[in-house]
Amino acid sequence: MGLISEFKAFAMKGNVVDMAVGVIIGGAFGKIVTSMVGDIIMPVVGSLARTGSLGEQYLYLGEGDRPASLALVRESGQPYVAWGPFLETTINFLIIAMSIFLMVKVMNKAMSLAAKNEPKDETPPAPPEDILLLREIRDSLQSM
Repeated sequence: MGLISEFKAFAMKGNVVDMAVGVIIGGAFGKIVTSMVGDIIMPVVGSLARTGSLGEQYLYLGEGDRPASLALVRESGQPYVAWGPFLETTINFLIIAMSIFLMVKVMNKAMSLAAKNEPKDETPPAPPEDILLLREIRDSLQSM
């Protein structure tokens, strides 16, 4: 089997294609969640806390006056703790993790329901060959 045909057989397996689709959708979903948290949740929570967007909050550890924005602190080279972006990333992670957990839970439930609804084969398995031979010997001895 040639290299190209082996690769084609590998790539066209159901689980490889499914995984590729999952990675692409997961990347897009991550961007949507990042936008939702950064553009909707953090500004609303920051507005309620009267601090602006929480995603831009930081603790300035440098000397002198506190710079007006996180971008200016980063440019200054002074020490700081950017707790706002960390909080934003943590919220992103929690939303994505919960979404994945719920999807897996739904998929597992659907698979278990499908397994329950699957008709069961009620015919007993065929006896092994040695048992068949022993029965044949028994029957021939009885007919003597």
